[in-house]
Amino acid sequence: MSHDTPQSPPAAPDPRAHLSSPATRSTLRIQNQLIAAAREYLTSAGFTEMLPPVIGPVTDPGSRGSKQVDIDFYGHRYKLMTSAILYKQASLLAFDKIFCIAPNVRLEPLETTDTDRHLAEFHQLDVEVAGADRERITGLLEDLVVHMVRATRDALPADFELLGRDVDAFTELLRGSFGRRTHADAVAELRAVGHDQNPDAEIDWTGEALLSSKAARPFFVTDYPKGSRGFYDRESRTEPGVLRNFDLIAPEGYGELCSGSERTNDYAQIVTRMRETGENPQKYRWYLDLVREGVPASAGFGIGVERLTRYVAGRDAVWQANAFPKLPGVVSP
Repeated sequence: MSHDTPQSPPAAPDPRAHLSSPATRSTLRIQNQLIAAAREYLTSAGFTEMLPPVIGPVTDPGSRGSKQVDIDFYGHRYKLMTSAILYKQASLLAFDKIFCIAPNVRLEPLETTDTDRHLAEFHQLDVEVAGADRERITGLLEDLVVHMVRATRDALPADFELLGRDVDAFTELLRGSFGRRTHADAVAELRAVGHDQNPDAEIDWTGEALLSSKAARPFFVTDYPKGSRGFYDRESRTEPGVLRNFDLIAPEGYGELCSGSERTNDYAQIVTRMRETGENPQKYRWYLDLVREGVPASAGFGIGVERLTRYVAGRDAVWQANAFPKLPGVVSP
């Protein structure tokens, strides 16, 4: 199944037609069940759900190609959250295991309208665990995704039938133990098929789709090069220049579902990384003050709720998995 040609509308979909569509209703029921299953799994595993802020003095700087949105906060320039990453780390001062489901706003480049998997406003299921390393957090992610998909498959057979989604597509996923390959291996594989992937950058959208289309089950891409991600991803102690991070890629051409990493919690290392990536440490004063006084070492991830819904429901484009979709550059209600 190919998803290179999205069925994105040239303008915002009519709210009444979109919301009353049987396909939308089934998709949103699947989304609701996925979220309910995630809450069930994480709460039973001792996680505390947090309510992160929507605005703040700074936000995640590691969003490739997108622009942040400024607002006037009583005479101060604040940001709409592109990701809750900094607040997830701070939340570990209260609880060792936290999760949240929050909106994110990123003004994506206009060319992303044609990727079928980008929205200007979307939601993430974010998880963070104090003291975790990459092996532990990817194991948790595997178990969580398997639980979410199995619970949804079992609960909503009529909705999958209405959407024409063959639930046998999840057979390999439900066995768990997702595949793994390093970023360097993924680059080599793409270059072998004629895709000129930059070895020093994130896997681009075309490359991501190529790798995804060949897969029968989800898989991790690990060990991205330093400089390709934000200052909070921990650098390997044994492989300088390699980050202890990962992406989770869906099969069938659906592309990336989730990103995560071990987090850097060393003040000097964070300030150095900020400067290396062109960030001004002074902007992050509240965060750096917390880090200087001590925050737990941790690992975590963020699952794109609409992207996961789109994959599980078998929809053509991510906007179909959002009740009030906002595509890049498209004026929307």
